[in-house]
Amino acid sequence: MAVIHRNKAESKGLGDTIAKITEATGIKRVVKAISNAVDKDCGCNKRQETLNDPNLLINKVFYNNKTK
Repeated sequence: MAVIHRNKAESKGLGDTIAKITEATGIKRVVKAISNAVDKDCGCNKRQETLNDPNLLINKVFYNNKTK
């Protein structure tokens, strides 16, 4: 039986939520292994930052992010 470790930190946006899902399902580990094998950055961190943008409508609606 697999043990699921839940990250207690709240998601700041869609990027954090997707990162949690990919880590829980093992997708992140596979992507990192392939990324290391081909010696190329997967762009996961940049993508996560982009999807956490508080100006995105989904983040305003679901994560209560307010722009200044």
